[in-house]
Amino acid sequence: MNYLSLIEKYYAESPELKHVLLTHSRQVADRALRIVDAHPEWEQQGLVDRQFVEEAAMLHDIGILFCDAPKIHCTGSHKYIEHGYLGAELLRKEGLPRHALVAERHTGTGISIEQIEREELPIPERDYCPQSLEEKIICYADKFYSKSHLGEEVALSKVKANIWRYGHDAIVRWQELVALCGEQLQ
Repeated sequence: MNYLSLIEKYYAESPELKHVLLTHSRQVADRALRIVDAHPEWEQQGLVDRQFVEEAAMLHDIGILFCDAPKIHCTGSHKYIEHGYLGAELLRKEGLPRHALVAERHTGTGISIEQIEREELPIPERDYCPQSLEEKIICYADKFYSKSHLGEEVALSKVKANIWRYGHDAIVRWQELVALCGEQLQ
């Protein structure tokens, strides 16, 4: 599948936002691919499809188009927290159900039903925590790149601080992602 043509289909009228999406997504995809390449046994065992990881990483934020976040050129009407499930709906409509799962499960370290209820989040009530290895790799890689500071890598201390805000479950999921991805983080 050609992720660039799909992005062009939805972002042609928003060149600034398309630039943000492509720059951020490329950074996430490159990190995710480095992690996959560091674990050739995953591909050999059929646990990871490298091509899918690249495609899904490039499409994981496709739903930002629908959100209101002027700082990054998003002029939609939805809250930013909704971009995951909105992107998933778009990808399902395009016949990409596996890619859709990545889009809806990449936010934070995942969003649990309990978190939705506790924080009264404006998203459909279901579990948005990454399940597959591919979803987990992309979720992890995404934490290191901001759409508001393109080209920069987010410092690990800031990643941790962001995750701490969401409580113990988010921290546990983060620690699992770090252990799984096997990067040497300080």
